Amino acid sequence: MSKNNDMLGEEQSGPLMADVARLAGVAISTVSRALANPGRVNEKTRAKIDAAARQLGYTPNAMARGLRVGKSNVIMIILPGSLYYGASQVIPQVLQSINRSLIQGGYNLMIANLDRDETSERHILDLAFGGTVRGAIIFSSKLPEVDRRSLANANLPIISMLFDMSDAGLSSVVTNDREAVRDATAELIRLGHRRFLYLAGPEGNYHDVERYSGVIEALEAAGMSGAAVVRSGGNLDYQHGFDIGLQAAEDFAALAAKPTAVIATSDDMAISFMSRMQQTGLTIPADLSIVSFDGSPVCAFCSPPLSTIEQPVEEMGQAAVALLLAAMEQAEKEPTRTVIRSKLILRESMAAPKS
Repeated sequence: MSKNNDMLGEEQSGPLMADVARLAGVAISTVSRALANPGRVNEKTRAKIDAAARQLGYTPNAMARGLRVGKSNVIMIILPGSLYYGASQVIPQVLQSINRSLIQGGYNLMIANLDRDETSERHILDLAFGGTVRGAIIFSSKLPEVDRRSLANANLPIISMLFDMSDAGLSSVVTNDREAVRDATAELIRLGHRRFLYLAGPEGNYHDVERYSGVIEALEAAGMSGAAVVRSGGNLDYQHGFDIGLQAAEDFAALAAKPTAVIATSDDMAISFMSRMQQTGLTIPADLSIVSFDGSPVCAFCSPPLSTIEQPVEEMGQAAVALLLAAMEQAEKEPTRTVIRSKLILRESMAAPKS
């Protein structure tokens, strides 16, 4: 390895720091200082170096930069899919909570992806293995894995949110999906409902398993069988919640014995389903009661206002950051499972069935 590359820790790919120095007309050591400690280089020289770096498309090796200025203060956030689509209704709120907590701890937040295709997965892994980030919080999804590389092997502190991965060795922050849906179903039973339609997420998904189990447990506790509930969906991800709701409306229309209550496992499903039902002439809740899961703010402004199970987004964000900081300081070595309770918000979309 050459002396320059030994000093800088750069890989032989793309433009090098020496190229930036040559174009800017300064010494390599000056470029190094400008990147690692900008205050030590005068503004005119910094501007020349910045312009040269942009022109060449130069990006300093993240690990080498970390060795000069200390460990990275960037925390990577990995989303299950697009930020503002489908099941992500509550994610902006969680991100706000996480961002506030990270700033208080002196860290910066990086959203690593807006999709989970192979290109995005590869990018996430490059960030993790390249030393760009200090830790990661992953939302409601499995760890990225491409070309036999897995985020689990990046030697990076990782916290799972909204998806229990404690059995796989990751500390997890979750809510009480099963218990919350059980309580919501029990409330519908108390109101007098005996036939139910369940709007499902993808079959086998952690959230769907927990939430559907809550429905069954409530039915059993009331002395009813699982035959009292009809499942709709099961073949689309939560990100496609609006589509799941529309499909459920078609399934409802095809049923001979119509359910009187609907339990949707995301607000998006409930909103599109309720809209389609109203278009057919049904009245909510006189003809059909509806309750959903997530607690996104839009539910309060639906017509009628939608009953929903509100996830404790602020508390979950704070808990995830606290666990991550502890993991980065090696104060927390064993994976933990932190459960923060959701609560049922009763609104006008639920009522007793017609006699």
